Amino acid sequence: MNRLLRAACTSFAACVASIASAKAIYSDVPEQINPSAKYVFYSHGYIVEGDNETPIHKRWGKYDFPAIKQALSDDAYTLIAEHRPKGVAPETYTKTLVSKVHKLLDAGVSASNITLVGFSRGGALTIMASDTLKNDAIHYVVLAGCAGLIKSKTELQLYGKVLSVYETSDQVGSCDFVKARSETLKSFTEFSISTGEEHGAFYLPRDEWVKPVKSWILNH
Repeated sequence: MNRLLRAACTSFAACVASIASAKAIYSDVPEQINPSAKYVFYSHGYIVEGDNETPIHKRWGKYDFPAIKQALSDDAYTLIAEHRPKGVAPETYTKTLVSKVHKLLDAGVSASNITLVGFSRGGALTIMASDTLKNDAIHYVVLAGCAGLIKSKTELQLYGKVLSVYETSDQVGSCDFVKARSETLKSFTEFSISTGEEHGAFYLPRDEWVKPVKSWILNH
């Protein structure tokens, strides 16, 4: 390690420990795919689309995309979290997300080792991807994602095993209405959190949602 890198660390030992404990986070499906590994996709909310990874909402404050990625990452799986460009239509990006999942499946990754997680617009994209894939073995986590876009697309259904999380102070509530119209859904679990932060509850990696979501991913 050179002198500049040493200087950037509080101590040599602490720096080495930090590097060793760093978890890999990808913006796209990695070139080297391990067929026996688990893969998790995280799709962020609408406000992050564009060039800024930490935009500020006038009511809900900072959306900390980098911190959320770090909090969701884990040694037990590979996290893929793309920063979407601005102005991409949901239907267009759904095709992109589905193509990434197919890339894993084509490489031999078991569908049961793939989880799609999405918040708000990202949650809607997750539901749309589920409807397109129609794969009963894939897992999905929807975070405050059952809003107007999903309500207007009454043909959309969920497949596989689904976890839904919403905030009680948020206008975006339960996904029960999507569950009701999803005829072949394998399993559906839903719980609420109550932080008082409305939609902004998911702008930061709060333990109230991060811990149970990671636990669900690791146990499914």
